[in-house]
Order: sequence, then structure tokens, then C-alpha cells
Amino acid sequence: MPWSQIYDPLGNPWLSTLLAAIPVLVLLGGLGFFHMKAHVAALLGLASALGVAVLVFGMPAGMAGETALFGAAYGLFPIGWIVLNIIFLYKLTEERGLFKVLQESITGITVDRRLQLLLIAFSFGAFFEGAAGFGTPVAVTGAILIGLGFSPLAASGLSLIANTAPVAYGALGTPVIALAGVTQLPLEDLSAMIGRQLPFFSVLVPFWLIVAFAGFRGMVQIWPAILVAGVSFAIPQFLVSNYHGPWLVDVVAAIVSILCLTAFLKVWRPAQVWTSPHGAAPDAAPAVAAPGNHGHDTGLVMRAWAPWLILSVLVFLWGIPQVKAALDGIFAPSIPFEGLDRMVQRVPPVVAAPTPEAAIFKFNLLSMTGTGILVSAIIAGLLMGFSPLGMLRVYGRTLYTVRFSLLTIAAMLSLGYTTRYSGLDATLGLAFAQAGFLYPFFGTLLGWLGVALTGSDTASNVLFGSLQRISAEQLGLSPTLMAAANSSGGVMGKMIDAQSIVVAATATGFTNQEGTILRYVFIHSIALACLVGLVVMLQAYVPPFTDMVIHSGH
Repeated sequence: MPWSQIYDPLGNPWLSTLLAAIPVLVLLGGLGFFHMKAHVAALLGLASALGVAVLVFGMPAGMAGETALFGAAYGLFPIGWIVLNIIFLYKLTEERGLFKVLQESITGITVDRRLQLLLIAFSFGAFFEGAAGFGTPVAVTGAILIGLGFSPLAASGLSLIANTAPVAYGALGTPVIALAGVTQLPLEDLSAMIGRQLPFFSVLVPFWLIVAFAGFRGMVQIWPAILVAGVSFAIPQFLVSNYHGPWLVDVVAAIVSILCLTAFLKVWRPAQVWTSPHGAAPDAAPAVAAPGNHGHDTGLVMRAWAPWLILSVLVFLWGIPQVKAALDGIFAPSIPFEGLDRMVQRVPPVVAAPTPEAAIFKFNLLSMTGTGILVSAIIAGLLMGFSPLGMLRVYGRTLYTVRFSLLTIAAMLSLGYTTRYSGLDATLGLAFAQAGFLYPFFGTLLGWLGVALTGSDTASNVLFGSLQRISAEQLGLSPTLMAAANSSGGVMGKMIDAQSIVVAATATGFTNQEGTILRYVFIHSIALACLVGLVVMLQAYVPPFTDMVIHSGH
């Protein structure tokens, strides 16, 4: 029998909201304040979510259990599948000594740690976000930064900070496409509106990233390079999102940024070089930063980069809709969760009319990004001279290494799905929607909360997109503006969502220190989210920013 969500079970909106927040407080408190291991905090958060959902919000216990299993399945596939296979590729290259060659070859472009961070975490990471998303960029860039000598905390935290501005158009525009689906607003309008918000932050985030690592004075010394990286990303981001659509925004912008920054570093050098990977003061040694002589011949350097070039090509191919469709045509069984599928109804005011929630797990193993990464690793492993048995041994060791990370990711997604299907997330969202004149600001923070809870800008858009449209129309605001704000604000929540933090910790070997990473990035996340909120407030009320707003949906 269908069950309708209840958003104020206690007849007191504030008390109901407080109880709905308990799972989030348990999870973040366990990680950030009580220094629990991530899988322990995640399991406690899940237990509290199930308890609140069943005992307070009235969700049938069997249905709640199925929701947790559904979330765990999605956590392992596709997200855990990406983490497992990217670490497998990394370990293959490390065992052959090629990862060290790759790290040292980067000094052929620049030996300055700030510039390496800019090139890898921001520009290179944005390409993987655009092509694959779902934790891929943090896993790749975190592993490379660790290899360059960055501390595990810096490699994890800085990769998370860098992976913000590209998130809204990640995985070939998936978040925007999902947002259009739930809001019924034109896809082109949403793509363009987001593209009129995020380019400001595509310029700001590289500066923010370097300040977080090297301080304000360290940033000022390399500001021309930072400006090149940010502007060369922001301009294509605006143009492609406004005049083409959401699909290739990040891929095009990232490639332009990589090329422009690399070319710029061929002709420009900072007055002081920072060779310390710890964000300390510059070494006393060279006063002029020149590219390093890594001592490797061109053939060896090409062999070291080959696995990552193969990875880039295959991940991009795996993201093309036609390729996905072809692979799904071979094998992609849909597995409905019988006691959950279309048995939960979202009701007004979260949606315009009662809407049943689907609960079908599409096991599209062949088209998952993680499978593309696995194929890349196998091809690279054969080129590196591994036998099939040798690769199998490395894979077994990798699986053992990430076992707790996979458990954590499964528990995190179980928690997220439980809050979604029980209506706890909607109760939190409705509290934000009471902000009146300040709704553009708090509506943006709702997107931030959605990503922090679910780990996905796509999931946050599905979760709150309809609520954003309804609230905007009630307040006389542009629905397109607020739907876009959900996605733009959401990108700043990406760095504190538990799933991303676990991926970063796993990639950098910083396991069981997820709480440390959370404390490192939290202030950056909330500060940047508030800045997005201020931009949206300006676009809502203050000329000439109001001229940027698209008014579809009225």
C-alpha cells in the first residue's frame, strides 16, 4: 500500500525540522568532533536516519530497510566502482615506477608547487569532472598530488576545494539535464542561467585554492598564472553553456584552461619558486623559477603519461550518450525494489501534485564510468608488461586497501536515500523556503545542503528542483533563476559531502582521517556557498544583475 510522506509529523515545523536534522548532525558530529572512523560515523548516521524515519515520520519499517539497501547499491555502483578502479590503475603505475616518472615530468612544466596545484587540481581535475564526475576528479588529482609530495591532508582538501566550479556541468551535463527533468523548465535556459552564475566562481576558486595552500602573499606572487587558469576556464564555460548547452561545458573549458596555462608557463615564471609541498614559505634556494630537469628521456615520460591519457580518452568516450546507450543495449538489467518502487509519494508543497517515487536500480555495469576506468587500467597494465595474473594480484590488494572506504560509501548513500524517501530532506528544505525576501540567498544554501546530504549535484537537483520552482513562483521570482541557484549553490557543498571526503581520503591514503579533512574544508565550503547566495540575491533584486536573469516558466 502506498505511503505518503509527512513533512511536519509533530505539528510543529521547527521541532519536526530539528528531528529531521538528527542524522546529519550525527554524521557530521561523528566525523568532525568525535573523530570517529568514517564507516562508524556513517553507520551511526544511517541508524539514526532509520530511527527518525520510522519512529517520527511514520515510514513503514520494511520500506525504510529497502531504502537503505537501495542507497547502498547505488553507493557501490557506480561510485565505489570508480574509486576501486582508479586506485587499481594508480597502483599498477606505482608498482612499475611510472607514477614517480609522471610526477617528476610535471616539473618539466613548473617546479613551483602552487602552479602544479593549479594545473592539476583545478584545470586537469575539471576535465575529469566534465567527462565522468561521481568522484573521479578528486580520486585522480588527489593521487597525483600525493605522488608530488603534497601532504595527505593538503592533497585531499585542496582537490576538494578545486572540484567546485565545474560540478554543475559534470558527467557531460548530467546535473542540468536532471534539473530540467524535474522542473519542466527548458534545458537551454537552465544551462544558460547556471552559466551566468558560475563563471564568477571559476575565476575566484583558483585564487581561493592558492590562498588556502600558500596564503595571501603566496597567491599574489603568481596571480597572473591564476588569472590565466581561471579566465580561460570561465569564458568557455559561459559561451558553451549559453550558446550550445550543458553537455560539453566542462570538457571544453578544461581543455582550454590546460592549454592556456601550460603555454603561459612556457613564457612566464614567478620571481620566487615554492618547492615545498607543505604550503610553507618559499625555499631559500632559487630566486627564479625555471622548469626542472627531471632527467627522463621522452620515451619514458610518454610511457608514464600513457595510462592517464588512455584513461582520459576512455572516460570521455564512456560519457558520450550514444556510447552509453550502446553499452546499455548489451547489458543493463533494471532491478525494481518491489516494496519501495512507486510506493512512496511526495506530496505538496514539495511537488505540485502527489508524485510516486521510483526505486529501480539500473545495473548498467558496462556503461558505468568505473568500467571505463577498469578497461583503461587493463590496457595500461598490458602495455606496462603485467600478466593477467599479475594484474589480478594487484586488484586483490587494491580491493583490500579500499574495503572500509567501500563500506563507508555504501553507508553514506544509504543514509542519503533514507532521508530522501522518508521526507526528512524535504522537511529541511521547507524550512529554507520560509525565508521570504531572503529566499534567493537561502534557496541557494538549500542546494548546498542537498549536495552535502546526497553527495551529488544531480541528486540535489532531483531532490529540491521542484521545490525551488514552486517557492520561486509563490514569491514572484524567476523559477529559472532559483532552479539554477540550486545547482550553483550545490557545487560548493561538494567539498563537504561525506562521499567525496571518503574518495579523497582513499585516493591519498588518508583513511580514518575523514574528520580532519571535513574540518579543513568546511569553512571554505560555507563561505563560497554564501558568496553564491549573494550573487543570486543581486540577480534577483539589483540592476544591472537582474538583466542577466532568464524568465522562462512564468
